[in-house]
Amino acid sequence: MRVERFLDWEDEEVEPILTRCGYRCDLCLAYKPNVMVNPSNRQKLSDGWFKYFGFRLPPEEICCDGCMAENPELIDKDCPVRPCVIEKGLDNCAQCEQYVCEKLMERLVVYEEVRRRVGVEIPEDDYVCFIRAYENKRRLDAPRLQPI
Repeated sequence: MRVERFLDWEDEEVEPILTRCGYRCDLCLAYKPNVMVNPSNRQKLSDGWFKYFGFRLPPEEICCDGCMAENPELIDKDCPVRPCVIEKGLDNCAQCEQYVCEKLMERLVVYEEVRRRVGVEIPEDDYVCFIRAYENKRRLDAPRLQPI
């Protein structure tokens, strides 16, 4: 399964867009700039989300402004993390005293857990296309582990 990406990640310096829960919009095939360049990826993403996370969205519904945008059009309209982080005046969950809370637990993605759940090795291209953007636990842990 070949998936066209918005940018050639190996050759370009891309400013990371870290969401409230630690996902990376810039790496997500559903992020609007990526969809605009490669709309055919929406079907592939729908299939990949089903394969690795157990849910499917119709391809025509896959396009997201990202939760850092003002008044965004989001795929996950019921996300409990975004309003919580905004209400607390934080950039993301890593800054919260209650890290890791139940709201974030609903959205945590850890590669090893995904691999264990699906029961097979995950091909590198599948990891890059369907998991890497959402692998948030490691990203959120990193600033918390740095000495003050």
